[in-house]
Amino acid sequence: MMHFPDEIIALAQKIVTDFTARGCMVATAESCTGGLIAGALTEIPGSSAVVDRGFVTYTNVAKMEMLGVQEQTLARFGAVSKETALQMVHGALFRSRADFAVAVTGVAGPGGGSAEKPVGLVHLAAKARSGGLTHREMRYGDIGRDKIRLATLKTALEMLIALGE
Repeated sequence: MMHFPDEIIALAQKIVTDFTARGCMVATAESCTGGLIAGALTEIPGSSAVVDRGFVTYTNVAKMEMLGVQEQTLARFGAVSKETALQMVHGALFRSRADFAVAVTGVAGPGGGSAEKPVGLVHLAAKARSGGLTHREMRYGDIGRDKIRLATLKTALEMLIALGE
């Protein structure tokens, strides 16, 4: 078993329990977290009733091919943007059987940041097939790669819970 912090396991357990009870499934679209969201969910026994699929789209090409993110969006706004996160979450729902999806894209560092897009900037989007949609821009700061990825994972799980309530 992988070791996720207890707080993360509790959030993942809540999603698996609540979504199983309602017969709902989840898809994930991940860039900077590299599969951690799907990984945390699948740590929970019985998660196969809830987790439909996960897309790890670390490159722009993967975002376009797997999720349908538009090349023009990436060229105009960049991979780390609200616009890209929204297209990622739409693509995850469209290309899955899930009722809910969450998408994350950001700069986890230690390098790769800029003045406009510093290390610790993450855009998250969560969407329900029934129409609910949320976006959050997080600026965790340059707190270290592991902490940025874990903070993003926590925020993503919280967004799924909120959207599913």
